[in-house]
Amino acid sequence: MATRTAANHTTGSRPEQLSLLNPSDKPIQFRLDRRTRERGLAQIAAIRRQLAQQAESRSWSQGQAA
Repeated sequence: MATRTAANHTTGSRPEQLSLLNPSDKPIQFRLDRRTRERGLAQIAAIRRQLAQQAESRSWSQGQAA
């Protein structure tokens, strides 16, 4: 996942996070190009599919044990 925080420890400001969405209002150091956003969103979708399959598998195997 494309997340990175950059905290300014000297002023105590809150950390900022990279965004995979349109970065129009983000500072330049947190902007990602279109290709990076697309790849990140595709990877997130793949991870969500994998997690859903694992949850379905657990649900199915628990139903068999009962």
